[in-house]
Amino acid sequence: MLPIVLMMLVILVLAAAVVLYVAFPHRGEDLPAVPWVGTALRKSVDAMPSLSEEDADARR
Repeated sequence: MLPIVLMMLVILVLAAAVVLYVAFPHRGEDLPAVPWVGTALRKSVDAMPSLSEEDADARR
């Protein structure tokens, strides 16, 4: 029973991180209550590779 509860807690924390990322740093805004989380998420966004619009047009 304990492993199931722990896994569900991990899943909920991960889902909350995704929601916070989509709601704030992805749009370029800061999180209102915890700005350090927004800073950490923004650093992870900057570290990930992404396609620009020019690259996406070139692939078509």
